[in-house]
Amino acid sequence: MSLLIQDTSRYASAASRVLPPRHVYLLSLLLTLVGGVTAALTFFVPDFLTGPPVTNGNARGTALVMLALATPLLVFSIWWERRGSWRARFLWLGSLFYLGYNAFLLLFLTPFNSLFLLYVATLSLALFSIGALVFAGRDVPTEGQVDRMPVRALAIFVWTIVTLNVLAWLQVVVPAVFSDDPTSFLDGLGVATNAIYVQDLVVWLPVMAVAGWWMWNRRPLGALLTASWLAFGVLEGIGIAVDQWFGHQADPMSPHASIEVIPMMIGLAIVNLIGLYFYLRKQSPGARTSESRVSRPTPSGIHEA
Repeated sequence: MSLLIQDTSRYASAASRVLPPRHVYLLSLLLTLVGGVTAALTFFVPDFLTGPPVTNGNARGTALVMLALATPLLVFSIWWERRGSWRARFLWLGSLFYLGYNAFLLLFLTPFNSLFLLYVATLSLALFSIGALVFAGRDVPTEGQVDRMPVRALAIFVWTIVTLNVLAWLQVVVPAVFSDDPTSFLDGLGVATNAIYVQDLVVWLPVMAVAGWWMWNRRPLGALLTASWLAFGVLEGIGIAVDQWFGHQADPMSPHASIEVIPMMIGLAIVNLIGLYFYLRKQSPGARTSESRVSRPTPSGIHEA
């Protein structure tokens, strides 16, 4: 019995070391409060929005998903992490990605309005929360979990989505750059540039291309980022479907919102969910248990191939 108590004590000590520091939780919880208020005001008080109807509709659809899906998922993942699941960190970071990504769009793809400072606060909290959680979770996952994953297939999957995304944006951007009227594709949006192209091509797609390489080589940070990006992809697929519906309802004649896009976006969310399954599935009966409370830390996090 004494040996059992001693082993349990060592296990509890190890568990305390893998939990993120308190400030990581506080930043994310503050984001749920500020982001929730921001999304609620954007959705429920459309008079705050100053753009064309289609842009306002898109913003309201995005805000609805932030409020009704991303924020609750963030709260749930924090609770799940505290309950001892390191898998929760994938959903946690994916939720932060979604809130940060779309706070950026509310700032730069929505004409200036009275909610500007709330958009700034939401984006700032999301960025600091992402940085804090990535630093705290750079050695996740543990217990050799990635050794049982089809890591190279998942890396190729990520690279495929990155490549298709780049080609889709360049198909619009390159002709516009060489046209006599470069801003014609923005007509009816009420903005000076498309912030989606900016953040995707500058930050998200290059980072995920590198994360895919890290995943290919079974590095912990690559596994954390690719899994979180898949969680983000599920949310973003649903978010685009919803914002397209709201944008179309606001202005059925606008080319910037289409009902036909919705099935494709739902399909993209399902594809990302399938990829995410390989991270969230339970271990096989013969594998070591890492979910009973909090996973034991290992010196290297993931065994190199």
